[in-house]
Amino acid sequence: MNRKLVTFSRIVMTGVVNFARNAWLAVAAIAVMVVTLTVVLFSLITSATFNNTIEQITDKIDISVYLKDSVTDEQREALIKDIKDQPNTERVSFVSKDEALQKYIDANADNPDLLSAISQTDNPLPASIQIKPRDLDKLNDLKHYLSQDDIAALQSDDPSYSGDRKEAIDNITRATNILQRAGVIVVLVFAIISVLIIFNTIQMAIFNRRDELTIMRLLGASTWYIRGPFVVESIIYGVVSALISVFLIHSMFVAANSTLQATSLGLLDINYSAEYFKAHFWLLLATQLTVGILIGAASSVIATKRYLKFKTHK
Repeated sequence: MNRKLVTFSRIVMTGVVNFARNAWLAVAAIAVMVVTLTVVLFSLITSATFNNTIEQITDKIDISVYLKDSVTDEQREALIKDIKDQPNTERVSFVSKDEALQKYIDANADNPDLLSAISQTDNPLPASIQIKPRDLDKLNDLKHYLSQDDIAALQSDDPSYSGDRKEAIDNITRATNILQRAGVIVVLVFAIISVLIIFNTIQMAIFNRRDELTIMRLLGASTWYIRGPFVVESIIYGVVSALISVFLIHSMFVAANSTLQATSLGLLDINYSAEYFKAHFWLLLATQLTVGILIGAASSVIATKRYLKFKTHK
């Protein structure tokens, strides 16, 4: 066990020394990996932000069914019960005429003309039933139910469906899907470029140390004892790239909030993104480190398997 531990520590130390020795060769690999990991991190944050925006808007979408003043309590209660029994109904609430008037007054507290106009007449606002749908894509089911003759006869006006909010949700959902697909494509492209650059970096390192590696092979060094330092070196590429990418995203949020004082960027809620990044910092950092290490280690293993035998047996 002690011997294996000593061998492992030597492999790690050699990998660290090689990283410091080949720092300039590693700049290109690290730069591309930083771009890759930054896209990964930004995609995770924006996806969470868009989902939160959709949830907020969805929670505000409802259907308002306006009742005639002649509707009796029994008719109203029967209608509310029928609406609750509809498959696409999540929540139902009743707003009386007095409550509707108070909401109107509160909403127009800064507009004395409107308040004066409504105070000169009896309460013209109808009582209403507020319906929170389960699935916005199935609003037509509720529309069809509310348009039935016996149900429509109880209504003073056509129901309100908050159509503009539904359109906003569709736009955000579409933008999220496009962003996710684009993010996956960009990550794959830069990941492939990262692997290719690490290939060349490892190949050059093997070429520079070809005589040393040949001697090690002749003295009986195992394949992993020779390959190990290159894998460790590539893992360090991934760790450094992950730390830089997290720092860049953090700096972006700091600049957006303090310098630019921006709260949103198009559909992106910067304030929520910053809070999400802060709340999930360690999870996001662990994700970045894992992805960076996997890219570095996998590409190094493949590269050494392809080049090391040839160079050490020549």
